[in-house]
Amino acid sequence: MLIGKLDLGPSPVLLAPMEDVTDIGFRLLCRRMGAAMVYSEFVAADALVRMVNKSLQKLRVCQEERPVAIQIYGRDAGSVAEAAEIVLAEAAPDVIDLNFGCPVKRVAGKGAGAGLLQQPDLMCRITRAVVERVGNRVPVTVKTRLDWTAPAAGQPYLIETLAERLQDQGISALTLHGRTRAQMYTGQACWEPIARVRQNPRIHIPVVGNGDIDSAEACRTAFERYGVDAVMIGRATFGRPWIFAEIPRDDASAGQIPPCPKALQGISPHPFLSPDWKLDVLKFQATESIRLVDRQGKDNAEYRGILHVRRHLAASPLFKGLPNFRQTRIAMLRAESLDELFHILEECRPLVSTQA
Repeated sequence: MLIGKLDLGPSPVLLAPMEDVTDIGFRLLCRRMGAAMVYSEFVAADALVRMVNKSLQKLRVCQEERPVAIQIYGRDAGSVAEAAEIVLAEAAPDVIDLNFGCPVKRVAGKGAGAGLLQQPDLMCRITRAVVERVGNRVPVTVKTRLDWTAPAAGQPYLIETLAERLQDQGISALTLHGRTRAQMYTGQACWEPIARVRQNPRIHIPVVGNGDIDSAEACRTAFERYGVDAVMIGRATFGRPWIFAEIPRDDASAGQIPPCPKALQGISPHPFLSPDWKLDVLKFQATESIRLVDRQGKDNAEYRGILHVRRHLAASPLFKGLPNFRQTRIAMLRAESLDELFHILEECRPLVSTQA
């Protein structure tokens, strides 16, 4: 699949942009696991224009994680275009992505993110402004949702007509989350409208599908039944970065445990994708999080690094079904040092090891 001139290979699987999740450490780990491209946390255009340091820090990328996309959001065409110029200068990403899908109140309620589904003309103006500003130097893409709310019975979702308009603004790819803004993250993602956009003969840019991809089977269904060009995985990566390694690269490898990629060798002495190996990956993730925070020169790097991985540890399916795990989860979330955290994880190992 091509985004502009960027070749992501056949049937690529991408890491979704997620606030407070897809920091540089997690992106690097997911690339090692096999993600074809990774996305930054979203960055507010207004904050970039004001050169707010916290937002500028989100633009840190490294060569090992490429290809990488930086995602920005805003509701003013001029400021979003200026922010795109700053992103290009500071990070030189492989892709600049426009967030028109974030449903949270502090974003959508102020007319940005998914709020722009209520103002499709403004969404198109913002897109055109960014493409005109930086599109000759980097591919510009859009990520959005199906609609603000579900349409009346028999009526199409907004995106089924809006997709063509966005393409006409010059974007190089379109990512669709199969939910409305009203759904937030509840209910089941609806992929039929995504398929109809992909089947539209006037759509010639890649269409990426997003929503409820949590297994190799769900990924295969997205490609085979709905015909998308790429699949994006979001919340299913929490505490499970190895999901990218579990998805077969081709039909011949389906159902087989692949060899351990070179980039992952040395993380664990245990068999690739075994429960013990996965536990060691979580320990490695915590260690790397601390290392990357420390590299930024921040005080109390150990504690800050642990904070970054807490939600992954608490949500990891590796611990699902373990007896009396509630108190252990609380202890994980309260851990303030690496030694303390590793002690808790090692106490879980005997039970984790017995899982299929």
